[in-house]
Amino acid sequence: MNNRRRILILSTLLGAAIGLFFVFKFYQVFFQSNTRFEEQTQAVYIKKNTDLQSLIRQLNPYLISTENFVLAAQKKGYATRIKSGKYELKKGSSNNDLINTLRSQSKTVKVRFNNQERLEDLAGRLAQQLAPDSLDFVMAFKDHDFLHDKPFDTYNALAMYLPNTYDFFWDTTAAEFCARMWNEYQRFWNDERRAKADKIGLTPEQVIALAAVVQKETIKKDERKRVAGVYLNRINRGMKLQADPTVIYALKLKENNFDTLIKRVLYKDLNIQSPYNTYRYAGVPPGPITMPDLDAIDAVLDPEQHSFLYFVADPSKPGYHAFAKTLGAHNRNKRSYVKWINSQKIYR
Repeated sequence: MNNRRRILILSTLLGAAIGLFFVFKFYQVFFQSNTRFEEQTQAVYIKKNTDLQSLIRQLNPYLISTENFVLAAQKKGYATRIKSGKYELKKGSSNNDLINTLRSQSKTVKVRFNNQERLEDLAGRLAQQLAPDSLDFVMAFKDHDFLHDKPFDTYNALAMYLPNTYDFFWDTTAAEFCARMWNEYQRFWNDERRAKADKIGLTPEQVIALAAVVQKETIKKDERKRVAGVYLNRINRGMKLQADPTVIYALKLKENNFDTLIKRVLYKDLNIQSPYNTYRYAGVPPGPITMPDLDAIDAVLDPEQHSFLYFVADPSKPGYHAFAKTLGAHNRNKRSYVKWINSQKIYR
């Protein structure tokens, strides 16, 4: 074999080897499995404005080779176009699969909230489930431009957020969340519910404020329509609501402490100066003292028809109340309750 032929063969073999190396490297970078988590899927949450270096630090625990991932990301043009959101990476995925997932398969999350007493509490709850922090949410809730053409102010803005479970993309902004909730509010207040509100002489926002009182008064859903009926009877007769939960809310608001637990309202508490104190001020409170359940709202819209004007906790039926049509009957029920609560040594 002459030298020329030998060189040709060696060159061919070397070219083939180099070619095989690049084929293998191409396969390794793009199509070989590059995950190292044990579960079938691994959720990752990518914040807005995340760069490649930050993303690699985040993905490092889940990748066999970050170097190969970076190469694939650069070749596929993903390195400079990283998208925020929640993504589910599948076990055994190649870099090609991972990048395709991160590029276009953002997942929604189930957002749940209920019975929050303040916008700040709602903001904290949402910040546990979506990307914006609680301050972002509070600012969006109170944004003047957002509220100015809606029936809300600083007192009743909580009424717009109806407790439920909603699907949101994880990187939804606070402003986008508020816009969605306004749409949900309008959908909830359909013609039928608005007609019912008109019939009892309340605006939708007042219905929610009264439903919040009903919610706080009774944990028994089968009693809410009766309690709602009592309050509407009092309103129709020009009587003050005289609802203890509104006094408790006023006390918490005055002390700026919503973590305190008040089990008993004292006579001195009834004099607190607050628009929420329904012992001093007639009508519905200026805003909800909590986020009422949807069934509490419907209880106000469809109250039980009766002649009761008073109620007090019934010691013989835990969680329920004793109702009365006259003050004399109510005072008898109240004496039984006071005797019981004293026996339990509940003084605050």
